[in-house]
Amino acid sequence: MTGSPELDERLRVAATRKHRADHLRRLRKATEEQIREAQHTLAGLELKLSQEENDVTRLESGVSAVPARLLGVREEHLARERAEVAVARQRVDGHRARLAQLEADARVAEAELAGLATARHEYAELLAEKERQLIGSGDARARELADLGAALDRVTAQEREHEQAHYAGQTAHDAIGEVLHHLNSARRASTWDVLGGGLIADAFEHNRLRTADQVAWRAQRALDVFSRELADVGISAHARMPKVDTRWFADVFFDNIITDVIKHNRIENTRAEVMKTAGWVRNMNARVQARHSALSAERARLLARREKLLRDR
Repeated sequence: MTGSPELDERLRVAATRKHRADHLRRLRKATEEQIREAQHTLAGLELKLSQEENDVTRLESGVSAVPARLLGVREEHLARERAEVAVARQRVDGHRARLAQLEADARVAEAELAGLATARHEYAELLAEKERQLIGSGDARARELADLGAALDRVTAQEREHEQAHYAGQTAHDAIGEVLHHLNSARRASTWDVLGGGLIADAFEHNRLRTADQVAWRAQRALDVFSRELADVGISAHARMPKVDTRWFADVFFDNIITDVIKHNRIENTRAEVMKTAGWVRNMNARVQARHSALSAERARLLARREKLLRDR
């Protein structure tokens, strides 16, 4: 078999560039979907925040303040409404940060794609040149070796993509585990509170829930990345963290309005939803791992066939 090492190297580089461009296009598409979803969610949250702020304004200086004051509950009502505004603002800020990160991811992918704009064309041109060379070589094994090389490149790239997806899944699972850790702590404090733990239990419970909500944003970021990596290996997913019930923050300071038992049930419900999400991530990662194992086996088979052809030359 005749051949050109220089052409083979150019073809290998072009194949790598083409595959990277295809990979980035898939990630870009998944990121664009996440951005649209985040923008829609943020618009709703911003509207909710505006409504909550208007409620506070009406209580502070509006007509509604008059009957409230006459009933003797205005100050308590106002404090609760302010707490709800703080909760709504925290959620808006969290989604704005998530959207900003998604948009940054999209810009990075777009910038790299700009440098790979001609990758597909270059690869096609080199393939045609290689085909002409192989046809003219006269060696019956040339075509199979070329096909094996292309198959190995494809399988190796897919194997690497599944490794990346598995790593992203493990990162997401770990982040969700941290949320569960804080929810479990809050659950224990809530149980103590139900049994009469008092202000100490309330304070600890409030701290754990606030931390859980903060950590949940990091978990959502990890789920965004995992969803994109899944899309890159052909699995459609739109993973979302369950909403941490931030009414707890107000409830902790208004036990006369919402009972400790209700708070405890909310923690249990959210914890159960987060556990379901963790289970989904585990199942998807097991699916990715199974595909990775199959790809590894296929690559080993292709390498063995290539080695035999070369050894028998």
